[in-house]
Amino acid sequence: EVQLVESGGGLVQAGGSLRLSCAASGFTLDDYVIGWFRQAPGKEREGVSCIRSRDDSTYYADSVKGHFTISSDNAKNTVYLQMNSLKPEDTAVYYCARALLYPTRVLSPYEYAYWGQGTQVTVSS
Repeated sequence: EVQLVESGGGLVQAGGSLRLSCAASGFTLDDYVIGWFRQAPGKEREGVSCIRSRDDSTYYADSVKGHFTISSDNAKNTVYLQMNSLKPEDTAVYYCARALLYPTRVLSPYEYAYWGQGTQVTVSS
């Protein structure tokens, strides 16, 4: 059974950092693209970043380039999202997800089939 479990969210002041974790089970990270998405109240879910562990390819939304970093630890079957210099507009529920086998738009939520339950990130000003 495919499962994705996020952790690491919380409340942080603007300028602070958080590291989110996505523990995967039921499949091997190497075989799939894993993405991080976020959804703020009243807004659509947006792609933040994704990684293809097989060749360490990474992708970022323009809004987070330079202050978010995605990585994976295949031994732990876990993907991380290091978030630095957080801003109030980064406040959202963050989800990790497993993509379809051959995604074409790697930051589109429609290319992802399995989702975690989400973890809340709140950045205070």
